[in-house]
Amino acid sequence: MPEPPASKPPLLVFADDWGRHPSSCQHLIRHLLSHRSVTWVNTIGTRPPRLDWGTARRVTGKLGQWLRKPNPPTPFPKWEGGENPLPCPLRGGMGEGLTVVSPKMWPSFRSRFGRNLNRRLILRSLIPIVEAMPEKPVVVTTLPLVADLVGRLPVARWVYYCVDDFSQWPGYDGETMRRMERELVPGVDEVIAVSDTLVSHVANLGKPGRLLTHGVDLDFWRQSIASGIPGEFAGLQPPLVVFWGVVDRRTDLEFVRTLTTRLTRGTVVFVGPREDPDPALFALPHVASHPAVAYDRLPALAAAASVLVMPYVDRPVTRAMQPLKLKEYLATGKPVVLRGLPATRPWADACDVAETADEFAVKIVERIATGLPDGQRMARERLNSEGWAVKAKKFEDWIDHG
Repeated sequence: MPEPPASKPPLLVFADDWGRHPSSCQHLIRHLLSHRSVTWVNTIGTRPPRLDWGTARRVTGKLGQWLRKPNPPTPFPKWEGGENPLPCPLRGGMGEGLTVVSPKMWPSFRSRFGRNLNRRLILRSLIPIVEAMPEKPVVVTTLPLVADLVGRLPVARWVYYCVDDFSQWPGYDGETMRRMERELVPGVDEVIAVSDTLVSHVANLGKPGRLLTHGVDLDFWRQSIASGIPGEFAGLQPPLVVFWGVVDRRTDLEFVRTLTTRLTRGTVVFVGPREDPDPALFALPHVASHPAVAYDRLPALAAAASVLVMPYVDRPVTRAMQPLKLKEYLATGKPVVLRGLPATRPWADACDVAETADEFAVKIVERIATGLPDGQRMARERLNSEGWAVKAKKFEDWIDHG
């Protein structure tokens, strides 16, 4: 009779709000919930407070989290088919899957006062939770903001899962992120980074990092979709050139402007929240926007698109990132045209990677007319080894054993 699997220490995860959007950390963690308990800590403080509606919505959301009991957590979207291993909805409680906690926090780490106050608030909230665990947990953090907790929380290991260079992100408190990351990295036991650029970045901070690129849920993105124009695109003139994700200053206005001058008909659609994009973007002809949609709506939007695009600028923030949507786009079977960046160039045989605005526009117009070339379709077969389950197994081995 086979031996039962060895028990795994619990995980304490500091990251974006659970269920807000399916980040890479959430993809990885959902594959571990079947055999280990996870306490997920919703965090705050990545953006300096501003007097605008976006900040007001985030503050309202945080206040709601603080007033609610920690269980039940907001579940990760349950998909029909695919890799999702959860029988769900998710349950809370140690040993039963996932517990989500939202410690009360001061909305900034910029000042010494803010850092000291947040350290006290977070420790007061989490130490009783950690001490109640059957054994010391392994901490995984995607954010540098926990630097003041290292050595103060009674845990077994610290793992920094480096998913972006947040010091370069538009709208973020870059100097605070940079300062706290410099303090965090030397104190952790393991660093896992999602791109070669970020591996080099953490090495410069004094710690070697392991590379773990993002995965993809192939069954989810290849599911059968009813034909027709989805309601989100009603009234838009086809063919549709589609981007989904946060729309901010990482969008290259010149790439989009050049594309719109080449389109005689059709619509470039940006689907997702606006985070202070260039105001000129949505004044361009042939450009439309739609608010963020539920994650399980994205395959239908992809099915209605003629081309999927990523018109990012070439700057330090985009050179460091590993866009989740890259492999998701490729898995849909649609033509894909991307800006040439370190994360996109390795897939140049599976899509069109443009280095200039003219090349970007020409390739999109060409793909609208011709569809996906056979060579690119064949090159995408290597996505079969990029599933999230495979990535999660490697991730778990590293966070437990280094």
